[in-house]
Amino acid sequence: MYTQALDLPGVQATDSAVTEAPCVGFDEKLAADIKIEPSDPMPDAYRKTLIRQISQHAHSEIVGMLPEGNWITRAPTLKRKAILLAKVQDEGGHGLYLYAAAETLGVSRDTMVAALLDGSAKYSSIFNYPTLSWADIGVIGWLVDGAAITNQVPLCRCSYGPYARAMVRVCKEESFHQRQGYDLLVAMMKGSAAQRAMVQEAVDRWWWPVLMMFGPHDQDSVHGATSMKWGIKRFSNDDLRQKFVDATVPQAEVLGVTLPDPDLKWNAERGHYDFGAIDWNEFWQVVKGNGPCNRERMAARIKAHEDGAWVREAARVHAEKKTARQAH
Repeated sequence: MYTQALDLPGVQATDSAVTEAPCVGFDEKLAADIKIEPSDPMPDAYRKTLIRQISQHAHSEIVGMLPEGNWITRAPTLKRKAILLAKVQDEGGHGLYLYAAAETLGVSRDTMVAALLDGSAKYSSIFNYPTLSWADIGVIGWLVDGAAITNQVPLCRCSYGPYARAMVRVCKEESFHQRQGYDLLVAMMKGSAAQRAMVQEAVDRWWWPVLMMFGPHDQDSVHGATSMKWGIKRFSNDDLRQKFVDATVPQAEVLGVTLPDPDLKWNAERGHYDFGAIDWNEFWQVVKGNGPCNRERMAARIKAHEDGAWVREAARVHAEKKTARQAH
């Protein structure tokens, strides 16, 4: 998941929203772990929370194509170019699955895209960082997609049916992306000293932003408790972050890279790795639009939207002519 529980202005859900008069059958279905479907009664706050989360997730997939797309023309081999092309195409598909899932809640795709382009909707902070070397492509696959998988697998059990079903396919494809990224890094770590140094430098830059992907600490998360009460989320931000660290440290050891945290060590008493403090000031600065690539990413999306206007217009006219012929 790439939403990080960020707010969409005008579409918010706090714990107070849970006191809204329950819809007939809604609480019973949640208690029985039965999926809520688009035609089922649901509280307005539940619907708005889902729209916020799914649309942010979709936006993140689409914007997430940009950092990796930057390296398609510079991939070192034809094989790596084909793999990267397939991966970027997958991310576009994920965005389409998720926009379609959100549309079942009564929001139009045009509305969601407009919110992204005017800045009122958010996407994951991780995609506002630059890809400076080819090693970044491997690190994104290993760490960024690895963090996404940690977040997304529980979403396959989300209480809202269309979102949960979309996530089954997304998770399968993301698992391949992570393996592809790790394979790329293994190949580089078997290469020259310069290649190994490139991998380590990329890991140093991406590690902390990846830990921020899970969102604020639980006590600072606006929507976390409500989303868990409704079965949208199954685990808290901090629990997911800890799970990711525990799984990733052994992978780093096998790979032969050092994670850039002097406080990272195994805590036998807790049965987990301890790790250092996250720079939340950096996180919020990126969220507010002041990250390294925020303006570049939004400019690219706006240009793509404007360049594609003729396609949307042509499709609209074609649909109108088709409808007119059928009516005649």
